[in-house]
Amino acid sequence: MNTTILSTTESSGSDAEEPGSSTSGDVPPEPGQTRQTAEPETKIELDAGHLPVEAVAQLQEGIRRVIPLLDRTVEEVSIRIVDDREMTNLHARWKDSPVTTDVVTFDLSDSPSDPLRVDLAICLDEALRQSESRDHQVEDELLLYVIHGLLHCCGHDDQDEVSAMAIHAEEDRLLQAIGREAIYRRGEQS
Repeated sequence: MNTTILSTTESSGSDAEEPGSSTSGDVPPEPGQTRQTAEPETKIELDAGHLPVEAVAQLQEGIRRVIPLLDRTVEEVSIRIVDDREMTNLHARWKDSPVTTDVVTFDLSDSPSDPLRVDLAICLDEALRQSESRDHQVEDELLLYVIHGLLHCCGHDDQDEVSAMAIHAEEDRLLQAIGREAIYRRGEQS
């Protein structure tokens, strides 16, 4: 199993620090600038199963970049990548629907005004099918599932056609905001 725990403030390791450099914000702002308050750190736990290391890295980067763009603070998110069999079992147990699906979301937050604490199960088999039919990488499809689950916890719904179109538009907006391609409205500007 490939389990990683990281935070939204964790360095990607690509920027080497020079001796004496500051990455923690202890340098005073330039004259005329105000110091911005730091975003709260988000704990992200990813159980990536047997997903290749490169795909895990791309998925992690996307998650770290999208969380600050949500309209609700995320304190903690645990993500487990599962197969069709396990997803069918989860979906049957928690949603009374014994079929596979893309994502099952558990909002563990104490109240709607508290920072989000979320558990997500996302289905690799479904992501493989959808990424092939939509002609994009599987890690983009998995990221879409994470975003979808987080948006549900932020109050978005997809129970009717209008709300489904709205949540998909928001997914595409967030993907494009972090430099990824829209999935539902490929080629269109969101």
